[in-house]
Amino acid sequence: MAIADTESAIAISGYLETYHAHDFQQDSSARPDFIYSHNVANKPSINLAMIKAAFNTTRVRANLAAGSGNYMRANYASEPDNLQKIFEANFGYRLSEQYAIWLDVGVMPSHIGFESAIGADNWTLTRSIMADNSPYFETGAKLSYTSADGKWYAAALLLNGWQRMQRPEGNTTPAFGHQLTYKPNSRVTLNSSSFIGNDQSDRERKMRYFHNFYGQYALTDQLSLLTGFDIGAEQKTHNSGDYSIWFTPVLIAQYRFSERVNAAFRAEYYQDKDGVIISSGTPNGFRTSSYSANVDYRLSNQVMLRAELRQYRGRDDYFLNDDKPSRDSLVGTTALILSF
Repeated sequence: MAIADTESAIAISGYLETYHAHDFQQDSSARPDFIYSHNVANKPSINLAMIKAAFNTTRVRANLAAGSGNYMRANYASEPDNLQKIFEANFGYRLSEQYAIWLDVGVMPSHIGFESAIGADNWTLTRSIMADNSPYFETGAKLSYTSADGKWYAAALLLNGWQRMQRPEGNTTPAFGHQLTYKPNSRVTLNSSSFIGNDQSDRERKMRYFHNFYGQYALTDQLSLLTGFDIGAEQKTHNSGDYSIWFTPVLIAQYRFSERVNAAFRAEYYQDKDGVIISSGTPNGFRTSSYSANVDYRLSNQVMLRAELRQYRGRDDYFLNDDKPSRDSLVGTTALILSF
């Protein structure tokens, strides 16, 4: 069956998230190095300001977005200066008239995880440790297929690396990924995503294998649940048969009081004993639990107010309390989100 031609459409959208994070134990504005979103405390800040142009027809799609704020500075720090404002830049072409098969190339949102840089799309105000320490964006090519009934989505990816626009210096090896999403009905979503590649130079090559799984369940019209589990393995040295393992489970429950008001509770744990992703320099490596509760109030389709209280609890002293090492950190965050 052929696809009927439709008029092209260009849509302009914008997003602004301002916030204030109060560290109950420190006057400093700095947050720990493993936090890449909402990573400034004790002063008003902008997490993400973004403007986007999207072009869509039945056979062609493209997105171009520029961003600024704490999120951009933290996550694009390793990119060349002239690329650090590019939030998204990609082009897609539908390869089949009969089937929804697309080839997309460029800088795209990551295929890993259920959280994104756009706070309004997430159940919690701040990002989980899981999301902050896996790719938010990726660069490369993606071949994807969506079934006619919308229940299945599958994608294969050829990437430049682990959240990179350009390959690391001296790296000539591509990375690979997959995504498989199944929605048996309107209440359940199951997703499997992976990454395989080397994020070092060829001389220092250490293969990384990573898998993300999550399930989203609408238990009732008001109560929903998200469960996620990430696990990764990386060679300890070049050509080594020994691997460093890290993993993280997370559970988020959301309750919708009304169309305007909802709340969420999150519990998570992150373990990276060998410091592959989070280097702590402590005897037990990085082992941290986190709990948070947030309430959201949507004033309109364009304006949202959010408030969150979050507690971290580490195995070692990863935090500061009045400039002294501490196992704990307590942060309260409020945010105002504007979008159009």
